[in-house]
Amino acid sequence: MSEADFYVLPASDPEARSLFLCRLCEKVMGAGKPLHIHCASEEEAAHLDQLLWEHKPEAFLPHTLIASESTAPITLGWGDQRPEHLQVFVNMALDLPEDALKYARILEVVVQVPDVLQATRKNYRLYQDNNITVRMNDMRR
Repeated sequence: MSEADFYVLPASDPEARSLFLCRLCEKVMGAGKPLHIHCASEEEAAHLDQLLWEHKPEAFLPHTLIASESTAPITLGWGDQRPEHLQVFVNMALDLPEDALKYARILEVVVQVPDVLQATRKNYRLYQDNNITVRMNDMRR
């Protein structure tokens, strides 16, 4: 049974999603789970790749763009690029690919930006319609 976690941030800056993603990766890596970050485009994947390298020096986050051959526990991809595992799927794109529902855990980072709010509300309903357990993590408090 899949689970979806929404992390609702108080920020209205889209870049806050990317910065929070680094913290999420740290947490998931600490739990020993591989994760895939689904990006809207190759440009977004390259940007997130750079942010993950620049994240806290004491928190090494081994990752790679999925187009390259690697066994890194964190992959970044766009379009229909997916890793072989079905553990953790982080949706950084606005549209959720249908095959994301096959992952054990799906993570969404929400900021107070109209297009992000609209897309994540749509995804929330999709998870409910597919009997996926949804948890809200309100970071605005």
